[in-house]
Amino acid sequence: MLSDPTDWACFPVMDTVPETHGIHVEERLTDGTYVLLAELPGVDAEDIEITVTGGILTLRAQRSVVTAEKQFVYGHYTPLPTGAKGDEATAEHQHGVLTITMPVLETRPGSGATPLREPLSLTVP
Repeated sequence: MLSDPTDWACFPVMDTVPETHGIHVEERLTDGTYVLLAELPGVDAEDIEITVTGGILTLRAQRSVVTAEKQFVYGHYTPLPTGAKGDEATAEHQHGVLTITMPVLETRPGSGATPLREPLSLTVP
């Protein structure tokens, strides 16, 4: 029988590691535009962090529940399509849905896409 993992000297105490919850997202690529919709009910815009680094879009958000004195941390990352222009991305947060939109260069076989600038942080209005 194994002992409690929190007693193991080589692992940090599990209670100090915040639990991260997934974010439901929908993505689409239409007419040279990439759109990501993320459901973030109960999360304020100022508690959302969006970064684009190395062709990966990362979302982080947190929501506190005052009555339970508990904090929920949400996270999601997704590879961007080839040619996505992360430096031209826009973000909008309304009614619990975050919408991120960015242009995507049309690439032909054998042509190189313009690389993303790194790192990019977007401010959500």
